[in-house]
Amino acid sequence: MPNPTPTVVLVHGAFADAASWSGVVADLKRDGIPVLAPPNPLRGLAADAAYIASLVAQIDGPVVLVGHSYGGALITVAGVAENVVGLVYVAAYVLEEGESLGELQGRFPASPLVSNLKQWTYPVADGEAAVEVTIAEDAFPAIFAADVPAETTTVLAAAQRPLAAGVFEEKATAAAWRTTPSWAVIAGADRAIDPEVERFGATRAGATVVEVDGASHAIALSRPKEVAEVIRTAVRAAG
Repeated sequence: MPNPTPTVVLVHGAFADAASWSGVVADLKRDGIPVLAPPNPLRGLAADAAYIASLVAQIDGPVVLVGHSYGGALITVAGVAENVVGLVYVAAYVLEEGESLGELQGRFPASPLVSNLKQWTYPVADGEAAVEVTIAEDAFPAIFAADVPAETTTVLAAAQRPLAAGVFEEKATAAAWRTTPSWAVIAGADRAIDPEVERFGATRAGATVVEVDGASHAIALSRPKEVAEVIRTAVRAAG
């Protein structure tokens, strides 16, 4: 009896929401592949990974975890769940166990994103204020979504979901790619994460790498068919 088709769980990254996967979801569902695109809390590496791991544990059958950008760090940690059979990194950070986002990024020159972050504050449980960041609206199109129509990037810039700044210092408590097959999509014209950062992490993880020339960081939105095809490959490999 064949194995059930894995459920694809799409984890978005910072400055975006689950709607950024809309084209990928539609493409996969046309093939009858079950898909979930949950909200990413964007509050902390350990907490966000625990949320994704909890969701995965409640899914019957195998799961292929897909992470975009910061979401790649989350699937690296949450992917140790027993029913995860594949990992797909999309223009993503691929961490090693014990490594932080800041440490991985620090191996390479800073991308234009770093100098165009806007700081905000939000209250936390102890009554203190924590810092979160978004991309400056005027810089957002060129940095995040240069190959997306201008009328769309205007909306995306206004609707950004901020990322807690503390995530850059938290260390990954696991590296699921050590025991789980992985694939990686490199956005060749990414200005949010240097493509070299994406290549380094993917190569270190032994991932099967697909490069998409000219693609921006918003590759799931601008090139959904290419992204969906890599995910389908991971689903077939697990089937």
